[in-house]
Amino acid sequence: MASFLVTGANRGIGLEYCRQLQARGEQVIAVCREASPDLEALGVRIESGIELTRVACITDLVQRLAGMPLDGVILNAGLLQSMGLEDLDVEAIRRQFEVNALAPLLLARALVDQMPYGAKLALMTSRMGSIDDNTSGGSYGYRMSKVALNIAGKSLAVDLAPRGIAVAILHPGLVRTRMIKFNPHGITPAASVQGLLARIDALTLESSGTFWHANGEVLPW
Repeated sequence: MASFLVTGANRGIGLEYCRQLQARGEQVIAVCREASPDLEALGVRIESGIELTRVACITDLVQRLAGMPLDGVILNAGLLQSMGLEDLDVEAIRRQFEVNALAPLLLARALVDQMPYGAKLALMTSRMGSIDDNTSGGSYGYRMSKVALNIAGKSLAVDLAPRGIAVAILHPGLVRTRMIKFNPHGITPAASVQGLLARIDALTLESSGTFWHANGEVLPW
């Protein structure tokens, strides 16, 4: 049985990660600002009241974990606020950077000492953070924050290799969650997470730092 920490665990993809990991017998630590009834019903360990953009909350979480070894860390919490060139919102852009890029980096740094050789770190990003794949423009804050997360993930893959920790940079696909207003063209969280866990399970130090779609496709930077 491996131990996995999942952020943004109260709904959507994070909740589904917790559900599938628990179903296969892993120990799950679900991290969120506020637990949901669906998360509580799983019976996993919940660490709530954690606002990952606050350094004090990251410190609190590490203290709660008390040095517990973590075989997998899945940094899933994220924020999407759509905007175009005509309605740029500077504060919203800054907030997306804090939530989507800076918070995962700071939490990863805080947890690496609890990750043994062979552990895996998964960063939930988006193909909207691909420069080469951007053919539609717009979504400035979200796209910019995900590009930042992607390059942080690549640097983490380099820096953590001597510790034996591999890093996956993962796009979940278009998933029917509240973040995208349950777009009917999306796949289910269950289908997405099944693919995402396959990518994490197959992750090695040799493939560390790769930008993957949940379906196994390697995405362009």
